[in-house]
Amino acid sequence: MMSDLEILRDLIRDEALALVEDEYDKKTIILKEPGDQLQPEYTLKIRDVPDATIAFKVDLFPSPRDIFRNRNGECKRGDYVLIGCDNRANWIVYIEMKRGNTGSVRKIEQQLRGAKCLVAYCRAIGQEFWQQPKFLQEKNYVQRFVSVKNIGINKKETQERPPAGKHDAPDRMLKISAPAKSTVRFNKLVGSSQS
Repeated sequence: MMSDLEILRDLIRDEALALVEDEYDKKTIILKEPGDQLQPEYTLKIRDVPDATIAFKVDLFPSPRDIFRNRNGECKRGDYVLIGCDNRANWIVYIEMKRGNTGSVRKIEQQLRGAKCLVAYCRAIGQEFWQQPKFLQEKNYVQRFVSVKNIGINKKETQERPPAGKHDAPDRMLKISAPAKSTVRFNKLVGSSQS
């Protein structure tokens, strides 16, 4: 039987996968957002990720605007999903990145919800086409929702945790602003394994 990560590596195209590098005998995942005529490309490094980790670009998945009305933001998608396993838990981390301080909290919540829906779609694909009924079962993963703003901006880093301290839903996301050197450690993204 294939593991969840093996199925994901078989399912997801290389072009959608985030770059993984070795730094000081630990893994670093590099999340990239493309630039345009007004803004250059920007990146966020996630350091000290577990060896058993995969991250992929969610917004490469086409918006379902041809099917859905988008009255509640259901056509939005976040930027990345990181799925990994360490000695504490199996993790799914949904990440929305912003170069500046743009995007309302509501729109970011919708983007994170869209990323969660793509994982649900991947779950259904693995269960149906790979015939793995336990693939990506929600009960086997601790989920985290993270918004990172002001990437690459020279400001003092701030972090805002939800009142309960857990960022286990889009409306309780962890908010990070101006991460130092555009870098965040994996443990900061996931926090406690208690859900």
